[in-house]
Amino acid sequence: MESLWTTFGFRALWTPELMGGIVVIALLYAWLLHIEKSRNKTEKPTRVRHKIYFGLGLIALYGGWGSPFYLTGHMIMSIHMLQMVLAYFVAVPLLLLGMPTWVLHQVSNYSKRLKIQPLIRFIGNPILALLLFNGLFSFYHVPFMFDSLMQAPVLHSLYQYGLFGAAILMWWHMLAPLPNAYQLPDLRRIGYIFANGILITPACALIIFAPETMYATYTDPLIWANVMSYCLPAGMEVPLTMFNGPSSFTFLDARMDQQLAGVLMKIMQEIVYGITIGYVFKQWLRKERQQEGKMTISDVPST
Repeated sequence: MESLWTTFGFRALWTPELMGGIVVIALLYAWLLHIEKSRNKTEKPTRVRHKIYFGLGLIALYGGWGSPFYLTGHMIMSIHMLQMVLAYFVAVPLLLLGMPTWVLHQVSNYSKRLKIQPLIRFIGNPILALLLFNGLFSFYHVPFMFDSLMQAPVLHSLYQYGLFGAAILMWWHMLAPLPNAYQLPDLRRIGYIFANGILITPACALIIFAPETMYATYTDPLIWANVMSYCLPAGMEVPLTMFNGPSSFTFLDARMDQQLAGVLMKIMQEIVYGITIGYVFKQWLRKERQQEGKMTISDVPST
């Protein structure tokens, strides 16, 4: 661990450009909250817990796309999988839960004025979102695709943005922050969450039960050095001794690390989806109680 801090500088470890982008997003969020206070009415004022959700979502996004995890994820596959969990299974739902409701309504109304509702209806289809995210996630972990993307930083970034957008569509139907054309009933939302858990299982199983290591990024020193060169500032040499030398940062052999990565993804995904099911069930109970509270004596038919 000490060799990591002594070998690499601030730019390689902390990804300051992403840090700056997240600070800008945080300031924009604070500006939206300031506008909310100046409005005469807001449909649902942003509560403190939603602000906390958004802040934690930004931290999770930084952990998934930046921070020391970005560098170590190129050395240890289990760390890379932790990045995936933080970016697509933690950051996305927290950011959606933290967004002010009136902003989402404004965006929805603006899309209606632009008359792009048919396009939004097509993109917002829950089946499409289900297949798109899980398909992109599974395809990403095909060995040839994974190694190719890791050696092409521009394509890798574009793929990450596409996966992030697909994650937003998928989580939109699970969390249902606004009524929409494909509003799923609560029971179907729970089934939708289960379906997501099932579709992601083959990719995790492939990683866990593969008889040998599949990813050259973590086993071939030449490919590893090429991948690492994109993480470092220009002119900095890749320390090959960190691949399999005395200062190596890895603590497991490549196959065990690969198995741990698959197990970590599956367990964390199950935990997050389990919490989401609890969230949906709580919403369901709240709706039932509200409906019961609206009933009066006049609602009871006379005998």
